Amino acid sequence: MKTLRLGQMASLALVGSIALAGCGSDNNASGGGSASASGSTGASSAPAADCFEGTLNAEGSSAQKNAIEEAAASYSAACPGATVNYNPSGSGTGIKQFIAGQVDFAGSDSALKTEPKDGKVEADEAAKACGSPAWNIPMVTGPIAIAYNVKGVDSLTLTPDVAAQIFDGKITTWNDPKIAAVNSGVTLPSTAIKVFFRSDESGTTENFTKYLKAAAPNAWSYDPAKSWPAAGEGKEKSAGVSEGVKSTDGGITYVEWSYAKDNNLGVAKVDNGGGAVELTGESVGKAVEAAKQDGQGNDLRLKLDYATKQAGAYPILLVTYEIVCSKYKDGATATKVKSFLKHFADPATQKSLEDIGYAPLPSSIEEKVQTAIAAIS
Repeated sequence: MKTLRLGQMASLALVGSIALAGCGSDNNASGGGSASASGSTGASSAPAADCFEGTLNAEGSSAQKNAIEEAAASYSAACPGATVNYNPSGSGTGIKQFIAGQVDFAGSDSALKTEPKDGKVEADEAAKACGSPAWNIPMVTGPIAIAYNVKGVDSLTLTPDVAAQIFDGKITTWNDPKIAAVNSGVTLPSTAIKVFFRSDESGTTENFTKYLKAAAPNAWSYDPAKSWPAAGEGKEKSAGVSEGVKSTDGGITYVEWSYAKDNNLGVAKVDNGGGAVELTGESVGKAVEAAKQDGQGNDLRLKLDYATKQAGAYPILLVTYEIVCSKYKDGATATKVKSFLKHFADPATQKSLEDIGYAPLPSSIEEKVQTAIAAIS
């Protein structure tokens, strides 16, 4: 299978600004400078009867950027009359654009909030914009890698407490006894540790801090949030922190597995108490399958167990949701959203994502996702 990367997909433009095309709009013209996704990845093609013609606009999570490019390319190869535009502006911005009616669906690494923030509840605001409840549909399982670049260190294991102290600036050199204690036989240099964090509001940050808070409550005192609360140097978006680590001996960050792969960064094994677990599609799938549904009906928000000690389950992950209207004001928009998301959730498309650093949805969740997509109207 040919893997598509950013920069290799000349036919997929990431729009800088997207034309008004949200829940309350029937205007689906693409924004200036946008182009259709095309090319084939070897994933299953959408049946011709399911193809739409026109433009579908979405925005949000940069964590799923590579995944949605892959799915959009294979969809457009089967449906040449369709244009799928995705702007990886970040989860928070994507939700705001969805609520403002600027895009047809949003990608977010966290489900819509049901508690008030700044006097507003995201889920309620989205429902108002849609004129119907908004659903959180899990689509992309994005393992969060603890990615590092330490000269001479090809294997690294971290426990939650040690990781928390590194990212809080309390462990400052790679040969610290606490790191050495969980890396028997590994020669660790005295190189200074350089932490890079997301400077923009990020669902990846929120999920990583959820992990640290749940798995290392005595070592991590901060509440989970989209904004990084601790030490380090900020870089914008996943690409920024990846590049920071890649160019810095001693660098470490939290970033989606796909970005760690693309930048040839080391990826730490994680030992939550059940043994060191390597980040693989299988180990992530075990953790996702154990998640509990936290929403009602076709609202498929999941509650992940970041503190799991299950053997072979990789605990640091995020699930990117596609946030949709359950009933769109414009039927043509509903048809487009359903058609593309059905292809995105197809097992063959999901399997194709593993080669670029994502984990396929477990079959038990994939079935619920297809049911929810079919119910969009």
